[in-house]
Parts: sequence; structure tokens; C-alpha cells
Amino acid sequence: MSGILAAIRLRERGDDVIVLEKGATVGGTWRENRYAGLTCDVPAHAYTYSFAPNPAWSRYFATGSEIQEYFEGVVDRCGVREAIRFGVEVAEAAWQNGKWHVEAKDGSRYEADVLIAATGVLHHPRYPDIKGMDTFSGQAFHSARWPDQIDLAGKRVGVIGNGSTGVQIVSALAGVAAHVDHFQRSPQWIMPVQDFAYSEEERARFRADPAAIDAIRFDPEYVGNVRRFNNAIIDPASEAMAFIESIVRQNLEASIADPVLREKLTPDYRAACKRLIYSPSYYAQVQRDDVDVVRAGIEAIEPEGVRTRDGALHGCDVIVYATGFHADRFVRPINIVGRDGIALNDVWARRPSAFLAISVPDMPNLFMLNGPTGPVGNFSLIEIAEAQWGYIAQLIQRIESGEADEISPTHAAMASYEERRIAAAKTTIFASGCSSWYLDAEGVPQSWPWSYDRFFEEMRAPELSAYDVRTHVRAPT
Repeated sequence: MSGILAAIRLRERGDDVIVLEKGATVGGTWRENRYAGLTCDVPAHAYTYSFAPNPAWSRYFATGSEIQEYFEGVVDRCGVREAIRFGVEVAEAAWQNGKWHVEAKDGSRYEADVLIAATGVLHHPRYPDIKGMDTFSGQAFHSARWPDQIDLAGKRVGVIGNGSTGVQIVSALAGVAAHVDHFQRSPQWIMPVQDFAYSEEERARFRADPAAIDAIRFDPEYVGNVRRFNNAIIDPASEAMAFIESIVRQNLEASIADPVLREKLTPDYRAACKRLIYSPSYYAQVQRDDVDVVRAGIEAIEPEGVRTRDGALHGCDVIVYATGFHADRFVRPINIVGRDGIALNDVWARRPSAFLAISVPDMPNLFMLNGPTGPVGNFSLIEIAEAQWGYIAQLIQRIESGEADEISPTHAAMASYEERRIAAAKTTIFASGCSSWYLDAEGVPQSWPWSYDRFFEEMRAPELSAYDVRTHVRAPT
């Protein structure tokens, strides 16, 4: 998503742009993920580029395949497909003689004055460490490696993992598979939402009147909920957090009649400590006779299924690992080497971080979209990326105008940012006592710890005093 954005905006500026894409097509996470029940938990009309509204969305929450089609369409309508080199996975990039020298795994090489890292985070699957995984006699796969054309009707399916992906898969397979076992180490707080289809009359109105789309995109209730959620994250003692906790607890208590199942589904941590799950149907689906929530803990995987620590064998024909991604990699495993041979792997040895989630000292003219420490949660990352791009474009303009040859944050600015960010992050709800992919190896939340509004204010214009700006450094050609 963010790479498409960068390509479009750079082409509009008249820049010479090459996009290196390891996949066979565009779409990022929506290309990688094709599992049953996949939807976005941001309203479809809010999950679009500001310059490319989509009157054809079929539902309030769009399906993954529909979002993928949207990105494919934007790429073609904006004429950037010709700039993309598909099937080209970058191995390394090194700053030498005032340029980035990029080498791909296929041996191809490229040079650039500016390098944009729009690599995302949720595309390196994380598999669980469970004894006997290789002994299973049925079909097993990660949710991000969902087999095309697989038919799970009448099958016994075990789903391991209880984030948004696991919840969506279980909700979709209930009543389709013969039986679904949902294995979870800890339950999730679930925010109730209403999903619905748009009628043809509504879509015709969207086509005729862009203001009808804006009324949904900027709906005061939706915008208010986003800000309330952000305020709750950064201030766990706030009325906003108390309100959210009351909703999710009421949702659980009103939806689950069986006290035993309700106890299984009751988290022992505060709402939003893990990424809050939005689902219109999970609580209804797990009360079906053909669905079981399994909390006993997994001892091993055997040829016939999953053995839990209480000794029970849960027979499975198919096992789905909905166990997430290595969310700490960002641009890695690409080997990035900046000024004076400084490697990004070494800079990030303790934790990945970037100044304002965009750039790193000693990495001149390297700019990241949705990089480490940026806002992540139940927000539209398209909106975040567009704000970041507005900031990055101002830095690129200084390079193109000749005001600078190299731009990167100073070490002092980076150190100050990290000190303030870590202190603030430790007071957010993410640090309130649970394990999640938001936390780094030391348990510090990696997300933006301040207000949503503060992020957009920071993105208005770079403060150049925070940057190491160098000129006339390129070697003669």
C-alpha cells in the first residue's frame, strides 16, 4: 500500500522511479493474506487513498480480495505499473559516493539518490514452536500461506492463534467445516461492530456524489471513536478507556450465555493491551455445537491432530497456524549499510527505531513509510502513510532543489526522540501487562505513544534542526 503511494506521488513530481517488489503483483499484506473470512477492520471508505475514493465497495468492512482489487485498480489507473519490477527481492543496499547502490537476489543492480523503504511489517510468517509439527498426517499451513482453491467443507479444522486472523478464520469456517477447534493461549477482548452490504442504490449515490463517500469517511462518530481509542491507549486511567472496557465487557457478558464458555473467553488483561479485535460474529459462532474453544494448552502435534496438556487428542484433518508475523523486521532482512559502513542491523541490535518512524542517523536519504515506532493499531495505515509522505516529500524537495545532497536525522535528535518515546510508551495501555506483537524484546511498546493529533502535527513540516544536512559530498563523476 505505501509503496504504491510513494510511486504515484514521485511520478507526479516527475521523478525517475523504480519500484522493486519481491511478489508477483502489488497489494502487500492483501496479496499475502487470502484466508477465509479476511476483512479489514477499518471501514472501507476510510481505508482508501484520499485521491482515489472507491464508490464500488460492496460492504462497510471490505473483504481482503476486494481490497486487493482496489490496489490493483489504483496502480493501473495511476499508470505506475510500468515502474514496478515484479519478482525482484532486494538483498542489500549500500550508501557509497553519494548514492544508494541496491542489489537484488537475482543479481540485478540499481542506483538511486533516494531510497524509500515501503516494506511493511506483516509479511514474514511466524510459526509456533510446537513439538511434532512435522509429524502431522493432514494438511497444515500458515494463514498467510493459504492454499488457493482449498475446500474445507466437511473437514475437521484446528486453528492455532487468536489474533484478528484466528478470530476471522474461525468465524468464517463455523458451519462450513465439520468441526472447528480454536486453540488459544489467551482470549481476546472483542469490540462489537455492525457489518452490512451497500445496496446498488447506495453505490450509485457514491458514484454520483463524492460527498456521500466523505460523509462515511469523515463520519463524526467514526472519527470520534478513533480519537477516543487513541486517548484510551495513551491514558489507561482515562474515561475513554473506562468506556471501551465497559463496551467489550458488556459485549462478552451479553453475548455468551454459558458461564463455562464465558470464563474461557474472559481475558486476564485490560482491553486494548493486545490489539483490540473487531468482530460482528465471533461470539455467536463459537457457541455453535461444531465449534470448541480450547484453552488447555498444546502439548504436541501428532499425526492425527493436536494433543493438549490435559491429555486430550483433538482430531484434525487440517491445521491452520494463525500465529502472526515477525513484526520487528521492518526493512530487514535486507542488509542496509549507510555512511561509513554503519549497518542498520547493528543500529537496530537492541530494538528497531526510527526518528518519527521515518529515518535513521547515518542512513542518508533513506526514508521509511510505516517504519518502526509509527502509529499502529485500529487505525487506517493509508492515512498514516499519506501524512508521512507529505513530510518525506519536503525532505526530498530539498535534495532535488540542490539545497542538500544528504539528509538524515542527527544522533542527538534520535536519542532525544527515543528517550521521550520509550518513557511515554511505558505508560500506554500496551505496557499494562500482556504479551503482544507490539512489544520489543525488552517489553517496550513499539507503537507511537502520543496522540493521533500530535502525529499529524509532527508530519506537517520537518524541523531541520533535527537533521544532519550535508551538501557537495558526492565524488566527481
